[in-house]
Formats: sequence, structure tokens, C-alpha cells
Amino acid sequence: MEQNLRKEPLGKGFFVYVTDHHTFGTDAVLLSHFARPKKRDKLVDLGTGCGIIPLLMLREGNCSSAVGVDISDEATIIATKTVAEQNIENLKIINSNLTDLKGKVEFGCHTLVTCNPPYKAPNGGLKNPDRVLQVARHETECTLEDIVSVGAKLLQTGGRLCMCHRPERLSELMSLMTKHKVEPKRLRLVCQRKGEEPWLVLVEGRRSGNIGLRIEPTLYVEEDGGLSREMIEIYGAYKEAYL
Repeated sequence: MEQNLRKEPLGKGFFVYVTDHHTFGTDAVLLSHFARPKKRDKLVDLGTGCGIIPLLMLREGNCSSAVGVDISDEATIIATKTVAEQNIENLKIINSNLTDLKGKVEFGCHTLVTCNPPYKAPNGGLKNPDRVLQVARHETECTLEDIVSVGAKLLQTGGRLCMCHRPERLSELMSLMTKHKVEPKRLRLVCQRKGEEPWLVLVEGRRSGNIGLRIEPTLYVEEDGGLSREMIEIYGAYKEAYL
């Protein structure tokens, strides 16, 4: 197992194991919150890493079942350790390329799919020499279209695909959603503070949904030199446990 394994508290008695390779950032916390999971949701989290997104949802009592998928052996080992030590029976971790999920995860029956994807296109900038970080940040093992296509196949009619990405790839993401019959329904921009350009975009699409996109108010991470009131609310129990 990778070195520097450590336990990070999430609040409400939950924790997650992380490593230098497999940790999580603000974008994952924001995506988990933006997805608005419900108690009966059947979740699949693509590229789950340490498993933070399903863990945050389950911590709040949401999702009747959850599956975390990751191509990295290291990621699935630490996520499985997190699940086993907390006896989380409704979270399953699968080591697989997301383009090879047929027969491993049932298609056409899930109500929610999430993905915090690699942000850089295959030819987008210098690749990290560390292979694990390269796969996490560049589309070397799957493309954005692979993610949207698989997400669409996993969902039942009316199911939701929620993703975060860099704003410069928003038009591509929304075009791919439409191509694969996942109609964009909600969009929210995230700025570090007022007066700055957004660094993240959150998008929800609905499988076979009707046309109609709602743009939500911009989320500001900071205000008055500290975390904004909304960010404090989003961090919630995690902030109380760790920050």
C-alpha cells in the first residue's frame, strides 16, 4: 500500500483514509453538496479515489446504495479499507476502468451518477511524471465523452448525472451530455471570491430530461478574508471535525 496513509475525520463519526496520491479537495466537497442526494438514491461515483463523495453523502443519511469505481489499485485499496473499518454495508468499491463496467455494475437502474473527472484533455499541457497523478489529472485512461457515455448508461430514465469541471470545458461537457441524451438541467459557477473569474463549474443533467436549464447563483468560496457563510454551511460536520 502507498506510504503516508492517514485517517481524516469527516464528522458524525465518519472518517476517510487518504494518502499523498489519493486525497480530496474543495471540488469534491462542492460536488457532493451540489448533487443534492436523496435517501432513496442509488449512486455510482466514477473515479471515486479515496471514496470521499459517497462517504459524504452516506454521512448525511442519503443514498440507499452507493458504488465507487476507480481504475487505481491504490485508490480502491484505501477506499475498501475505509469501508471495511466502518462496516459501511451499502457502499461497494470496484477496481475497474469505467469503460469496462459492463457486468460489474448494473446499467440502466441508478438514480444518481457523480464524477469529479480528470480536468486536462489528453493533449492539455505537460503530464505529471508520476503515473498515478497523471491518470487522476489527464484523460489518459478515459475521455470526457467516455465518462458521460458510461454515466448515461448507468442511469435510469430521469436519473441525474452530476459533474464538476473547469469552466473552459463547459461547452464541451454540455454538448456531450446532450449527445448522450442527458439533458443539462442545472448549472452553478464557483469563484474564489467576488470580482474573480470562476475556477469551477457544477453541472447536473437528467437522463432523457426535457429541455430547460436553470443557472443558480454563483458560489463564492471566500468573503471578508475567510470562508463565506455558504461554504461554512457546505463544509458542515467536516469543518467541525477537522478545519
